[in-house]
Amino acid sequence: MTTPTTALDSVPAALDSPGRRRRPLAVARMQLVNLPVQLGMPWLILGIAFAINLVIFALVPDPPAGEPKVTGGLLSIYIFVIVAHLVTMTQVFPFALGLSVTRRDFFTGTALFVLAQSAVQGLLLTLLLALEQVTGGWGMGLHFFGIPFLTQQNWALQWLVYTVPFVFFSFVSILAGTILKRFGQVGMWIASVGLLLLAGVAAVIVTWQEAWPAVGRFVSDTPAAVLFAGYPAIVAVLAAGVAYLFLRRASV
Repeated sequence: MTTPTTALDSVPAALDSPGRRRRPLAVARMQLVNLPVQLGMPWLILGIAFAINLVIFALVPDPPAGEPKVTGGLLSIYIFVIVAHLVTMTQVFPFALGLSVTRRDFFTGTALFVLAQSAVQGLLLTLLLALEQVTGGWGMGLHFFGIPFLTQQNWALQWLVYTVPFVFFSFVSILAGTILKRFGQVGMWIASVGLLLLAGVAAVIVTWQEAWPAVGRFVSDTPAAVLFAGYPAIVAVLAAGVAYLFLRRASV
């Protein structure tokens, strides 16, 4: 009788393989063991949020003419990405090191998984947007996937607007997990307080200079593709680079 195989069964063989290029792929395959959390739970939560919004907007009166039925339920799937990749650093990382995976191979494999996962989820959201448009907002003019300021006329740009935030939240979460592994809870507290202080100082300076209208104009005048794909991509690259530097000396 043959035993069922899992995504983890081929990982040790790939790690023992003399081909170095296969090791990051083995690490990426290792992430599939946690697929119910990495992929299943976000879409389950998004599905629940979608169902709740359908019921709510079916029951409430229609808004005044010209006002769209818009909901922010789409944000739920991005928030869960943070949780999923904290699990990557707190559980998968120690397990990988136990299999003699180098930190470089672990980071490369995890980055490959993040990019592939983000691309697939961005594609699924793009397809759901197309379905929403074909059905006239699910028969009630609802904008769940097609939030007005996020909707693009170009489908490639639309895919990027959906995909890049996944990459952004993933690498920010990986950076947070790496800080925890490298510097412990004290390091996490210092990083959190430092980020809060930085945001506070920025808010004070903008208020002092009476520059909030300028900030509002910048946000409203900047194309959504730049705000939600361009800038997040830059931050994601920076977060990934810092995470790799910390990961090189992180302990389990």
